[in-house]
Amino acid sequence: MVDMSNVELRIENIVASVDLFASLDLEKVIEICPHSKYNPEEFPGIICRFDEPKVALLVFSSGKLVVTGAKSVDDIQAAVSKLVEMLSKIGTKFGRAPEIDIQNMVFSGDLKMEFNLDAVALVLPNCEYEPEQFPGVIYRVKDPKAVILLFSSGKIVCSGAKSEHDAWEAVKKLLHELDKYGLIEEEA
Repeated sequence: MVDMSNVELRIENIVASVDLFASLDLEKVIEICPHSKYNPEEFPGIICRFDEPKVALLVFSSGKLVVTGAKSVDDIQAAVSKLVEMLSKIGTKFGRAPEIDIQNMVFSGDLKMEFNLDAVALVLPNCEYEPEQFPGVIYRVKDPKAVILLFSSGKIVCSGAKSEHDAWEAVKKLLHELDKYGLIEEEA
């Protein structure tokens, strides 16, 4: 059994797609979105930034959004609610409640142990290591789907997870594999 008690994980970014179930007049939307940019020749949507919660929203005329930069799912929900409230004030009609779909969560973490990445790369399946190109092992977890970057310091970056639970499960699988192949050194 792998000890996870010292492992730290922290959300760095969440990306979500959102369907507002409404058609949007971007010329009207740009007038109510603070800190926004709209140049249809360059990009077909509005880039809108909120200070609270601190996120960026890509707003399209189809009523579809991409929300990025969030540190929690609550931040995404708050940003969508804030935008819906703003859009309601300019007469936007919604077919139903917004649908939020988490696309990617990125976590940074620390396993609190060091690794010989050459040894890890030799025996660990589902990984890539090219130190001339990138200083970490790239480990792919199939279920739950995630990618973990493992550095010799024990620091990690986990991306591709759809939930915090999935990120923890992916890290647990990595530690299990490292333990199975004798790559975790016991502390004296």
